Amino acid sequence: MTDIQAPTRKSRGPLVVVALILLVAAVAAYWGIVTRARSLAEVTRETQDLAVPTVSVITAERGTPQEELTLPGTMQPFRDAPIYARTNGYLRRWTADIGTRVKAGQLLAEIDAPEIDQQLQQARADLATAEANARLAQSTAERYRDLIKTDSVSKQDLDNANGNFEARQAAVDSARFNVKRLEELQGFGRIEAPFAGTITARNVDVGALIGANTGKELFHIADNGRLRVFVNVPQIYSQAVKTGMVAELQLKEFPDRRFNGTLARTSDAIDVSSRTLLAEIDVDNPKQDLLSGSFAEVHLKLPTATTTLKVPSTALIFKADGMQVGTVDEHGKVSLASVTIGRDFGNSVEVVAGLTGTERIIANPPDSLAAGQTVRVAGGTE
Repeated sequence: MTDIQAPTRKSRGPLVVVALILLVAAVAAYWGIVTRARSLAEVTRETQDLAVPTVSVITAERGTPQEELTLPGTMQPFRDAPIYARTNGYLRRWTADIGTRVKAGQLLAEIDAPEIDQQLQQARADLATAEANARLAQSTAERYRDLIKTDSVSKQDLDNANGNFEARQAAVDSARFNVKRLEELQGFGRIEAPFAGTITARNVDVGALIGANTGKELFHIADNGRLRVFVNVPQIYSQAVKTGMVAELQLKEFPDRRFNGTLARTSDAIDVSSRTLLAEIDVDNPKQDLLSGSFAEVHLKLPTATTTLKVPSTALIFKADGMQVGTVDEHGKVSLASVTIGRDFGNSVEVVAGLTGTERIIANPPDSLAAGQTVRVAGGTE
């Protein structure tokens, strides 16, 4: 019987090598599977992280109880008037040029109107004729009144005499009024200042033909001793604007000075086209440092019943439903709040309605932000 012999050391060598190779292959396969699983998990986690946007949040800044409203305005004279001719003729002379400060009633120019002078002389002669005829009619009527007592004239003759006297008297009145009218026209040859002020324009020279109905302005006068500034106050501040308020005016030519004015009156009506309230501010200008027509910044300090809020302009979302801001609750849920905007300060805007001031507002909301969306808060100020 043949005995089975155990494998020798030489025959076991290849088996060990094969076993080692299989072990290494199994370890490599396991390592590859684990690495792929880890990579897939990491990619999945990153994908989930990217699906939830990260945002920065802020809170609205509260304004002061007293707001300073800055509005543009143009200075206008308190009294301003163009001066026209009321009679026809030629300009004989002028006595005031542009920049001349004149008093009320001061002579500005004279118009030579010979036709008016001749018509006045004729009217005075007609008046004298009418007065003579009236005196004759009066004496005739008085004589007839005496004769009627003795029945020397008829009642009809007396009535005719009295009627003739009354007609002659009416003719005297007509002639007298005509003389007065022509005297007024002759007086219009003197162009006088209607009030104290400064001549800002002179549009005629000596020898120019002047017409009463041409519509040509001879002079322009402005009273710069007191100026008025008209400003358009937005409707949101219309209730806070009251007459008697002090206003400060600032001009570029006076960078270190502010001029005080008083809000004198308002239109008490909102302009439909601009949704603003027209307000007038009166400014005393005794030294006439301020020039009419100048641009000025008007500063009004308005007391507000409620404190307003300010948010960055980047926080605004423009939607079809109007202006909105995005807010985030403690669970990371997004809500869109509709807001009403007041003043625009450039980098920030004033919110007058829609926020309470306690919301966490998204500082830079993405265009795709929607209500109910979940976001991750990266940081911000509470």
